[in-house]
Amino acid sequence: MSLKDKTAVITGSTGELGSALALALAQAGCHCICHYNNSKEKAQQLITNIKQYSVNATAIQADLTEPGQIETLFEKAKPFGTPQILINSAAIFETTPLDKVTLDQARKFFDLNVTAALLTAKAFAAGLKDATGKIINIADIAAIRPWSEYSLYCASKAALIGATKALAKELAPNIMVNAIAPGIATWPTKMTPEEEKRQLSFIPMGRFAETKEIAAAMIFLLENDYITGQTLIIAGGRAI
Repeated sequence: MSLKDKTAVITGSTGELGSALALALAQAGCHCICHYNNSKEKAQQLITNIKQYSVNATAIQADLTEPGQIETLFEKAKPFGTPQILINSAAIFETTPLDKVTLDQARKFFDLNVTAALLTAKAFAAGLKDATGKIINIADIAAIRPWSEYSLYCASKAALIGATKALAKELAPNIMVNAIAPGIATWPTKMTPEEEKRQLSFIPMGRFAETKEIAAAMIFLLENDYITGQTLIIAGGRAI
């Protein structure tokens, strides 16, 4: 797939990784539909940055845990052309020690990290009809090498990898579906020196990922027309 002049929908585009993915798509010539939920100012700044690459871009607000808002997201994207690329980057990342886990918490994690990705894929595929499309789900190394006290996050990302494989079978041959499982590139809070040292000890490469390295993996998968149902691990050897 040539990416130039294709339209891409990026969910969770205002996160640090989501923004990097959106900018990489813009650099490749894609028009970008940047989804956000609460971060309107970040979304507007992202659109400004994207337009420097002479492509079209718009920010659309939606709560992806509400199916009707997913449909509205794709309706609002129509003036920019039929999206042929979907990047599912929206996610919740929080610690959840088992003694604190509740049913409502579990639903929150799975609603956004798994169900929303499935429903955006459904809306995306319906709009494509018989055209070629690419879906990339942003999973996590934690789906493969789980962390203590993050059971809901790890389980939901593992489910997303399972959904990726199932969708790849169901939507072939016109739509290819893959996942990327990054290692640590961003962290919602500043690590203590002790925690950083501990995390680095698990990584043969001895450093955390850079968002541009994850974005490069995304571009590789989008440009290849014979890879589907795979999870590309970008974790500096952490999964070995």
